[in-house]
Amino acid sequence: MTTLRHFAGQNLSVPAGTSWYLADLGEFRGKQELYTRQSPQRLKALREHAMIESAVSSNRIEGVSVEPARVKEVLVAAKPLFRDRDEEEVRGYRDALQRIHENIAQLPINEASIRELHRLTRGVIWDAGQYKEKDGDIIEHSADGRERVRFHTVSAKNTPAAITNLVQDWQHCLEERWIHPLIALAAFNLDFLCIHPFRDGNGRVSRLLLLLQCYHLGYEVGRYISLERLIEQNKERYYETLEQSSQRWHEGKHDPWPYINYLLSILKLAYHEFAERVGEIKAPRGTKTEQILTAINRVSGGFTLTQLEQACPGVSRDMIRRVLREQQTAGSVECHGRGPAARWGKKG
Repeated sequence: MTTLRHFAGQNLSVPAGTSWYLADLGEFRGKQELYTRQSPQRLKALREHAMIESAVSSNRIEGVSVEPARVKEVLVAAKPLFRDRDEEEVRGYRDALQRIHENIAQLPINEASIRELHRLTRGVIWDAGQYKEKDGDIIEHSADGRERVRFHTVSAKNTPAAITNLVQDWQHCLEERWIHPLIALAAFNLDFLCIHPFRDGNGRVSRLLLLLQCYHLGYEVGRYISLERLIEQNKERYYETLEQSSQRWHEGKHDPWPYINYLLSILKLAYHEFAERVGEIKAPRGTKTEQILTAINRVSGGFTLTQLEQACPGVSRDMIRRVLREQQTAGSVECHGRGPAARWGKKG
């Protein structure tokens, strides 16, 4: 059972951390139009820079790289002369990004689009745009030369049906509102990587689909901030959560939330960076933050979010949640339970 299918017809509780990500991203999406009214020249520069960063980072995650001195020639020149296969693949990713940016409406989430994006990223190679013909597991190679099977992917024989079902589940999920669209987006990404439909290039296609689905849902930060760069900068967490969430995937008994939360955190990082670059937000430190911290310090024993709201009149729930998360990350407070009734307490 895929992750998306798992959400169908079930009254699943969404973890508190996931709910906070959704609230923050909803707030950013509401401000998106304001951000994009900034200096046209500045936004143009951000778009161009993001395109280059995305092509370089997404390939570098997979061990495909271009010499820094060659980046401009490979990615900007109208008809570059490639020195090797790596340069061709990096340029192919850039071409796929351009196809997405210029033809969102003509690129629905379907098998044809998935194959087309793979074809672009792989360039002139025999199986570009074609599903794998042989079974292939995800193998981890350690520094001492040892290998281990990290994940058994869907067999080559069952891959076409698995992708067909995944695309159908995506459409049904959106139409029937199985779960929040952003959760569905991250779940689709996890399922795609577990199916692993191509011999090579699955990670790159998954990131292109992530960008395309974000655009379809109205989250357009990827135009200005490279999601691929942020994933590369947090690559260890990427592989860690992917492994956590893929365990027992074939039996439908996996835990998708580590990977879902990881992707939502990447989107949130992108929006924060975008807002900072257009000069719209600063770090949340001021009188309201101090008011919340003072209220926490005054509490003896545990407290709930509602109690903290009552102690901080005039401060929004989102602001209180944000400060609590910061304090939790810093190790100053801890949370027991889920939802508004969860109890918080000071550590140490």
